[in-house]
Amino acid sequence: MNFILDGMLGKLTRWLRMMGHDAKYSTADDAELLEIAKKEKRVLLTRDLALYQQAAAKGTEAYYVEASTEPERLAELAKRFGIRVEIDLTQSRCPKCNTNLITAPKEEIADQVKKNTLLHYDEFWRCPNCGAVYWQGSHWTKIRATLEEAKEKLKKEN
Repeated sequence: MNFILDGMLGKLTRWLRMMGHDAKYSTADDAELLEIAKKEKRVLLTRDLALYQQAAAKGTEAYYVEASTEPERLAELAKRFGIRVEIDLTQSRCPKCNTNLITAPKEEIADQVKKNTLLHYDEFWRCPNCGAVYWQGSHWTKIRATLEEAKEKLKKEN
């Protein structure tokens, strides 16, 4: 599923990308957001009620995101669109630029990460577009906790 998210949903954009969804982020004005959504066949996600109403009136697929925290938002989107609340790194997209990530051997990224990181981690992913390098470091504890909280909220809603 392809999305376009407005300027109020930057964090959610990164989450959707990590979860493998093509998620475009834009701070464009309302008319341009609607044009992009329609032209690229993307679902517009917004926290702007007036923009959502405009999209609905013009027949553009849109969804008004009501939740205020990331776990709540992920649960809300999972319920509405049937998306899975998980990260599969073979499907993940770059949180920065939305390009599909590729696995990267240690030796290929050795000069891009700290020596200590190379000692403690064996799996790395790289964005072929922007060059960003990713690994499941200590920050993954927080990522997993957010995903688990979203799953719990989803269970309670169903």
